[in-house]
Amino acid sequence: MTESYEHDAFKNEKTIHTDFKEKMTYSDYLGLDTLLTSQHRLSDHHDEMLFIIVHHVSELWMKLILHETQSAIHDIQGGHFSSSFKKLARVSQVQTQLKDVWNVLATLTPSEYIEFRDQLGNASGFQSYQNRLIEFALGYKTKHVLKIYEKDPKLHKKIEQAYHAPSIYDVSIQALAKAGLPIDDKVLNRDVTTPHQSNESVKQAWMTVYKNVDKYWELYELAEELVDIEDLFQQWRFRHMKTVERIIGFKKGTGGSGGVRYLKKVLDQYFFPELWELRTEL
Repeated sequence: MTESYEHDAFKNEKTIHTDFKEKMTYSDYLGLDTLLTSQHRLSDHHDEMLFIIVHHVSELWMKLILHETQSAIHDIQGGHFSSSFKKLARVSQVQTQLKDVWNVLATLTPSEYIEFRDQLGNASGFQSYQNRLIEFALGYKTKHVLKIYEKDPKLHKKIEQAYHAPSIYDVSIQALAKAGLPIDDKVLNRDVTTPHQSNESVKQAWMTVYKNVDKYWELYELAEELVDIEDLFQQWRFRHMKTVERIIGFKKGTGGSGGVRYLKKVLDQYFFPELWELRTEL
C-alpha cells in the first residue's frame, strides 16, 4: 500500500512538473506582465516613457551588480578566488551597460524634460537604495543614508545589515593578511561602518603583490578586478554628471539634491585608494 501510494505521488508530481514546463511561456518565466506594465507616466509627454525606462533598466543592472558582488565577497572570504574573478568580471561588464544607459537618456533635451519634470515631485535618483547598497558593498558608507529609509522598516533593515557588513575591500585586505602580508591591526579590526582610509601597511602589502606577481597571482588578479570596477564606477559617475549637466545645467536636482555640483564632488571619492596610489610609486 505504501509503495503504491509513493509511486502514485511521484507520478502525479512528475505529471504536474511536466505540464508546467509545457504550459509555461516566455512571458510567464520573465514575468513580463508585471515588468512591462510598470511604466506609469504621470504626464502626457512622449519623453517621460524614455525617462522611466532608463531608470528601470538601471535598477535592474544594479540588482545584478549586487547579486554578483555579494557572492564574490563570500568567495573571497572563503579563499575561492577563481569563483570571485568570474563574478567581478561580470560586474565590470554590467557596469559598462549601466554607463551606456546615460547615452540614451542624453537624447532628452532640456525643453523636453521641463515638460514633465514637475510631475516627479520629490522623487530623485539620489534615493535609489540599490545605488546606496552598491556603495556600501564597495566600502563607501555614511550613517545619514540610513535615515533616508527609516519610514520603510523592511528596507531600512536591509540597508542597515549592509551597513554593518564588511565591504569587498575589507575582505580583500583580510585576504592579504591571510597570505602572510603584514597589515596594521587597526585596519584588520577597524569599524567596517566607516569608509576605509588609505593606510601605509595596506599599500605596502599591495606593492609586494605587484612586485611578485607570480607568487601572489590570485591577489594580483583580485587587485586588478577591483581597479576595473572602480574605474568603471567613476566613468558611470562622470557620464551621470555630464548627462545631468546637459539636461538641467547647474539647477538643483529633484527632491532638492545637489545636482551637478554634488556629482562633480563625488568624482574625487576612492573606494580602494592604495590600489591607485601604488601606481605612482611602482
